[in-house]
Amino acid sequence: MNTLPLAGRRVLVTRGAGQAAKLSDGLRVLGAIPVEVPVLEIQPPESYGPLDAAVRRLSSYDWILLTSANAVRALVERAAVAGVPLGCRDVPQVAVVGAATAAAARAAGLAISVVPERYVAESLVAALVSQIPGKRVLLARAAVARDVIPDALRAAGAVVDVVDAYRNGIPKAAPELLREALAERIDAATFTSSSSATHLAEVARQAGIAFPLAGVASVSIGPITSETLREVGWPPAVEAEQHDIPGLISAVVAVLESR
Repeated sequence: MNTLPLAGRRVLVTRGAGQAAKLSDGLRVLGAIPVEVPVLEIQPPESYGPLDAAVRRLSSYDWILLTSANAVRALVERAAVAGVPLGCRDVPQVAVVGAATAAAARAAGLAISVVPERYVAESLVAALVSQIPGKRVLLARAAVARDVIPDALRAAGAVVDVVDAYRNGIPKAAPELLREALAERIDAATFTSSSSATHLAEVARQAGIAFPLAGVASVSIGPITSETLREVGWPPAVEAEQHDIPGLISAVVAVLESR
């Protein structure tokens, strides 16, 4: 008798092609069938000019804030192009959101000063607000993102420069992959970011598929993603208590075991 909690369940994984493995592998261990339909594709920003300029004057900042591993990678790449060593003493203090971002930053040789307990922007603001008045802050992030962090830190007295490190695009193959995925039953769809929610809605539109996906449980990694899911008309069936990939997998188990 198969006792795996997700045995035979088909779970939609919307992460980018190069970032889906951890989620897919974790689901597979529990017996699920991960169905990967990447709706995110990391693309360069419209211009690297602002990021490059910030990197060249990196020592003038007191803090660098990084909210994704993609932002870390972009910072590392542009620092290498500019010949700016990230492991030197002149590098500002670093604050990150999330375990994956922290791991990427440490791998790049950055010493991290702040990682909030909860992996959401508001927690990062709360962790920094007492340290930030009068400080210069560099926030490297996706081209389209909420302004919670810069607005709150400016209100606290910081000088914040926001630069685009990358863009979230939609892969050309996504609509056809979604049609193929839905040829068989899907039990749950996982969302790891607001972009994964908005992009799946757009991919479904391009594919001529009704959205939200009928009979499919939406599973959110955290409160901001949940908010976006509600905005696109698909309130989450469950939100992860721990806002990371293991927490998301636990949420999938919770919702599917109840069905």
